[in-house]
Amino acid sequence: MFRNPRLNRLFAADGKCFDLAIDHGVFRNPAFLAGIEDLPAAIATAVEAGPDAIQLGVGQTHLLQSVAGKQKPALVMRIDTANVYGDQLPEQLFCLPLGRAVEQAVRADAAAVVLNLFEAPVKTALYRQCLANIAAVKPECERFAMPLMIEPLALEPGDRGNLESSGDTVRIVALVRQAVELGADLIKCDPPADPGEFHRCVEAASGRPVLARGGGRAREEEIFRRTQELMHQGARGIVYGRNIIQHPRPRPMTRAFMAIVHDDASAEEAMVILKS
Repeated sequence: MFRNPRLNRLFAADGKCFDLAIDHGVFRNPAFLAGIEDLPAAIATAVEAGPDAIQLGVGQTHLLQSVAGKQKPALVMRIDTANVYGDQLPEQLFCLPLGRAVEQAVRADAAAVVLNLFEAPVKTALYRQCLANIAAVKPECERFAMPLMIEPLALEPGDRGNLESSGDTVRIVALVRQAVELGADLIKCDPPADPGEFHRCVEAASGRPVLARGGGRAREEEIFRRTQELMHQGARGIVYGRNIIQHPRPRPMTRAFMAIVHDDASAEEAMVILKS
């Protein structure tokens, strides 16, 4: 399917992937920790639920990789940290990469690494820093045959002085295209406000797999319908976190999303799985 064997480990035989993100602690936002206060227990639950991959910060990769057996999810390793999330933004925003990040990912037997590409009005220094991070990491990814997932996020001022994801299709598509031009092997991006426009993100990726980002919590029926539409629009999978880890029933929630991604289950069928 893919020439890179690590991508073949990340994606299922049908070429699709559900990456369960549990890397929220790297951003130091207390609101992100709900549901994963006991991270070893959260990862054990996630492994039992069986997504294709689990996304973790470098300091917690051992919780997944110490699990015995061939069937455990692949590891996607977060290799940067940022201070852009939260109600009160600091005066200076940053997005910093880890030292020798790709070597750390190789030692952890990761299937891919992920970096942010933040773009927000008048936050030029933050944007430039993300570009520099990608430029520095990409040659190391090539050296070690490590797939690079870039997470392009178009941000805009929120009501509380914070930054929130923009649903602007034009901005999202432009960032996706830039990420591909900079060397992304796969893309994780926000859907546009109209999920029916997601095919434009897929087109901009020029054949690179595009995974839809989940964002904040949503009602079950709403997120199931949105996910079904995104898959029909050409998404190769999803990277969801809070809609699973903050749900009271994370195991059946994971299985419901797996059914949508891999079996083209409808939102109604996903609800049946959730309630079963």
